[in-house]
Amino acid sequence: MIEVKELRKQFGAVAAVDGVTFTAPSGAITGLLGPNGAGKTTTIRMLGSLIDIGSGTIKIDGVDVGREPENARLVCGILTDARGLYPRLTARENIRYYAQIRGVDSSRSEATINRFVEWLDMKEIINRRTEGFSQGERMKVAIARALVHEPSTVVLDEPTNGLDVMTTRALRQLIKRLRAEGRTVMFSSHIMQEVAALCDEIVIIARGKVSAQGTTDALLAQSGAENLEDAFVRLAGIEEEAPSAEETFA
Repeated sequence: MIEVKELRKQFGAVAAVDGVTFTAPSGAITGLLGPNGAGKTTTIRMLGSLIDIGSGTIKIDGVDVGREPENARLVCGILTDARGLYPRLTARENIRYYAQIRGVDSSRSEATINRFVEWLDMKEIINRRTEGFSQGERMKVAIARALVHEPSTVVLDEPTNGLDVMTTRALRQLIKRLRAEGRTVMFSSHIMQEVAALCDEIVIIARGKVSAQGTTDALLAQSGAENLEDAFVRLAGIEEEAPSAEETFA
């Protein structure tokens, strides 16, 4: 379970996160949505103890991220992007190295790596150096690396970015598998159909604050919208620009 209470983070005069509070339960998929600049990525980085918490608290499976960041990293796997791979190492060596950092013994890590090879269809790339990998190939390695220590909580920031259709389908199945195993799953995405299809709960952040939280049906009812995209726009308070004359008569 992820428990966030009155989370704040200031960058100079800018309050990137301003009193965010929400809960992401175990055995469920929680979507974290927000327009650019809303504080979503900053929140995710604090969840993964990648940046210091300004104020407030984050607890992951009862572990206080601010007080025990190392222990929090053991119970949480976080994917923020697909950069940071070692280009001279193979995909397997990149994942194995991260498992060693997390204290996973070699026999267990190899078994876990092989499962990800199967789940994410990495057979053709697993023993290749990552230099020259496509965005989708890098993302596969980054996902496996983030989850190789088999954390009880998983946080994925735009995990389908750069993936082809079949790999996206495989990743969605993996997310559902993690939920079925009773893990806490939180992910962000700009693809509303994906969020609506996968998420049990959705948290919308706008201007550094939580503007709404609930199931898809609850958010539709609250906003009076007919689809999640329109509900998101209304609940996040996004002002849509009127179409220009050229767009109207195109």
